Amino acid sequence: MLGLALAVVRDLREHRGPASAAELVEFETDVLAGFVLARASAGLADATVRADVGHLEQVRAWFGRPLWEMEPADADAYFGRVLRDAASGTRLARAQALTTYFAFLELRHKVEIHALTGRVVQCPIDEMNRPRGRKDARLRIPPSEVEVAQLFAGWAGELASCRKFAPAARNYTAARLMAEVGLRINEARSLDLTDVKWDLGRFGKLHVRHGKGSRGSGPRERMVPLVNHAGRTLRWFIEDVWGQFDADHTRPGAPLFPSERRNGDGSCRRVGDDALRQGLAAAAASHLPTWADTLTPHVLRHFCASQLYLSGVDLISIQELLGHSWVATTMRYVHVHRTRIEDAWVAGQQRAAQRLEGLI
Repeated sequence: MLGLALAVVRDLREHRGPASAAELVEFETDVLAGFVLARASAGLADATVRADVGHLEQVRAWFGRPLWEMEPADADAYFGRVLRDAASGTRLARAQALTTYFAFLELRHKVEIHALTGRVVQCPIDEMNRPRGRKDARLRIPPSEVEVAQLFAGWAGELASCRKFAPAARNYTAARLMAEVGLRINEARSLDLTDVKWDLGRFGKLHVRHGKGSRGSGPRERMVPLVNHAGRTLRWFIEDVWGQFDADHTRPGAPLFPSERRNGDGSCRRVGDDALRQGLAAAAASHLPTWADTLTPHVLRHFCASQLYLSGVDLISIQELLGHSWVATTMRYVHVHRTRIEDAWVAGQQRAAQRLEGLI
């Protein structure tokens, strides 16, 4: 007969002797460094990790003690008083950073923290104090096809007499790529000459190497076909305009959209997004005044998605073109005319009537 012995069960909440102040400071620094490394290992972009750490440092500065000591009452005070008037996105991002950090603490350092401080790690964000709201982008209704055609027709006519032809033509071409193939402004300005692959597909393709990743996961590459006659405008720019910025088409890393400014070796720098934004804003003010101050590069991206959908392109193809991780995101980019549902119903009734006529 086997003898049974009762093991000593130790409550995790039992205090085991405090660490010194110096030990706690060193441990807290090591924990934060480990958090940064873990998030980088998960594939998050450096900017996303820095943003999370920035949020944690803001809360730590207010709290004045290691964050693992925070309790729900402390989070109530912070989000209810300190951040009460802050933007919804700030409140949500800070709460999410805290939640992620405490998940890391519980998974990696729960036992160590208890051994050093006697505290049991518990996230101070719960269902009672979790900030409410959504961070979805505001609705951007794009201009109509006629209005965009008016904008580019006026802009093209202006090129012949403008004071600085090359920069104006560069801004015009970049804006057309945003409207025709839905490039983001940073994707457009980050393109190199070698990213234009004329021999791929039916129309040529753009190798977008700096596409925006989902949930801050870093750049997502994709190949963008030059549909909507985008290749025609791009070929004109490369053959007739690009050489006015730089004479060497073969230089490694030569930007597709150069700046007027020069590097130390005399080569052209890459255009900044401010120059492209300002060029579009000036053109809209001159040629589409009803959209002055509201026509942005991202609105042109919405225009591209909407026009492709109205032309019969399916949502999955539009999702692939725009570089979205989720088709639900693409659906928010598609804006149809108010009469589209009515027009589709009338067309359906007409088809039904024609079938009945054939039967009769």
